[in-house]
Amino acid sequence: MKITLQQLQHSVGLTRVVIHSLDFSIYLAYADFGAEPLLVTEADGKPLRTRNVTEMKQRLAGVPLPALFLRHQSAYDEMVGQPLRAGDNSLEVPLARDWSDFPEGQ
Repeated sequence: MKITLQQLQHSVGLTRVVIHSLDFSIYLAYADFGAEPLLVTEADGKPLRTRNVTEMKQRLAGVPLPALFLRHQSAYDEMVGQPLRAGDNSLEVPLARDWSDFPEGQ
């Protein structure tokens, strides 16, 4: 399922946006409304895709974000010849939306 960036800017019930880090510096955004995450797209239906996290955050600036996360799925096990894990090996970290999100003095 998909949602355009324009629809996302006016949506209700958004709980968080997760930026997925893919191979070769490709970032995609997924909107979470509590059910299956929705791929964020441009108006023409193509995925909203950027080359870095800062650019993605700039593109999402007009969206009222309750929470923003970065997710990276490691290929380490596969690279060293380990068997596939039964569970997910994703790393997910919270992101500040801008510098004002940091406590003063840090």
